[in-house]
Amino acid sequence: MRAVLDANVLFPTILREILTDLAQAGLYDALWSDRILEEWHRAAARIGPDAAGVAGAEIAMLRLRFPQAVQAADGQAVIDLDFPDPADRHVVEAALAGGASLIVTANLRDFPQRMMAGLGLRALHPDAFLLDLMAQDRGAVIAALHTARDRAEAAGGAMTMGEMLKRCRLPRLARAVKG
Repeated sequence: MRAVLDANVLFPTILREILTDLAQAGLYDALWSDRILEEWHRAAARIGPDAAGVAGAEIAMLRLRFPQAVQAADGQAVIDLDFPDPADRHVVEAALAGGASLIVTANLRDFPQRMMAGLGLRALHPDAFLLDLMAQDRGAVIAALHTARDRAEAAGGAMTMGEMLKRCRLPRLARAVKG
């Protein structure tokens, strides 16, 4: 399975680490475009120069970790559709260029289900995506969650698993892990 990760799921550190650890574990192929990475960097820059610097370093590490992930989003995939947010067209272009079947995004309203189906794509919230991956390999997802929590604690952010998942806006996954 190939999935494009939108900037809004790459920007939050803990969520990005969970998603990329699962890609590295082989549960799916993570894809993005240069434009998606630039969008993440711009979002960090709005916080301040330190955040922009950290994002730049994280993006560089992500490029090294996943050298095959970057897909074209240059308008070559002619899509004659009116998106709710035309600025998100590049995310769909990256998915089509990479042969992805999924776009993982927190902004589902920008990727209407009917429109995506017509392109052979689905947009999924990271909560639903991670639940799907958990159905595939519960052990790998639990391990990725523990690793993410351990990293957060090492960085000075001690929290329970439930607190971490709430912070990541993954309520359904939190219930599945708890149960």
